[in-house]
Amino acid sequence: MVVRQHRCGGAALAVCALAVAGAVAVCAGCSGPAPGGEGGAGGRAVIGGSGADASAAVVRAAADALSRAGSAETRTSMETAAGGTRVTIRGQGIYDFRRQLGRIRVVLPKDVTGSPDGHPPITELLAPGVLYMKNRGAGVPEDKWVRIDTTVLEDGNLVTGGVTDPMAAAELLRGAGEVRYVGRTELAGVAVRHYRGTADLGRAARAASPASRGAMAAAAKGFSSDAVAFDVYLDDDGLLRKVRHRFSFAAEGPPVAVVSTMLLYGFGATVSVELPREADIYTGSVQQGADGPEAP
Repeated sequence: MVVRQHRCGGAALAVCALAVAGAVAVCAGCSGPAPGGEGGAGGRAVIGGSGADASAAVVRAAADALSRAGSAETRTSMETAAGGTRVTIRGQGIYDFRRQLGRIRVVLPKDVTGSPDGHPPITELLAPGVLYMKNRGAGVPEDKWVRIDTTVLEDGNLVTGGVTDPMAAAELLRGAGEVRYVGRTELAGVAVRHYRGTADLGRAARAASPASRGAMAAAAKGFSSDAVAFDVYLDDDGLLRKVRHRFSFAAEGPPVAVVSTMLLYGFGATVSVELPREADIYTGSVQQGADGPEAP
C-alpha cells in the first residue's frame, strides 16, 4: 500500500513517521473532535469454524472483543526503511477501547535525532478523531500540546504519531478479506492463533465504529492502494494480543516501507487520561525544514 504525498527524504526519514501532520502542512492548532479457523457467535470468537471465511470473520471481530475487554496496556514499534536507512520508533502506554482514549510514551532512537542526548520522549494522548502530542519539538513550547485532527490526515493516524493508534490498528482488521489460518503458537505464555491476510481500507472504514469512522475514512481516501498486509495473533477468547501491519508510502526519493507492530497485555487495567485544556494547546504552525520537519 502506498500513501500519497508524504515527504520523507534524507535525514528527515528519522522523524517522518512522527511528522506526517507537518509534512502535509497541518497546522498545530487545527481542531478536531482451533486450526482451520474460528467463527463468531453472540459477539464472541469461538472455535469450530473452518475455511478462509471463518478465519476472516474471527479477525474482523477483534475490535469488538477489545471493546468488551475494556482496556489494555500496549507496546508498539514502527519501523521505517528507505534508501538503506532503517529507523525504529517505540512506544508504551495504556488504552481504553470503550472510550477510545489512551496515553502512549514515544521514544525516538538517539542516533537519528541530531542530538547526542536524543529527543525527549513524546507524550501522546489519543481520543476519537484527535491526537495530542507533547514535547513535539519543531518550535513548540515545552509546556504546550500540539492538537491534530486525525480525520483529515491521509493516513488516519496509522503513521502520524510514530505509533499506530491501538483502536485504529484493531478497526483496520474489520476490513479483513483474504485471511488464512497459520497455526497455534504462544506469546508471553499465552496460547494464541496466528492469522495472516490482507485488509481492505474502504471496507474497514465502512464497518468502523462511529468514533473511528472519520479517521478510517480519511485513510481510505489518502492511501493509493486499499490493501494492507497483516499478521494477527488472537487468544482463545478472541482478544487481539499482537498485530503487525505492513505497507509503504511515497516519498521524494525511494518509497518508505513501514512495519507497524502492536502488542496488547494487562487487559482490564485502569486508564486515566485527562485531555489538555484549550489554554495548553499550541496554536502556531509547526516548523519544517527543507527535507521535511525539523523535529517531531
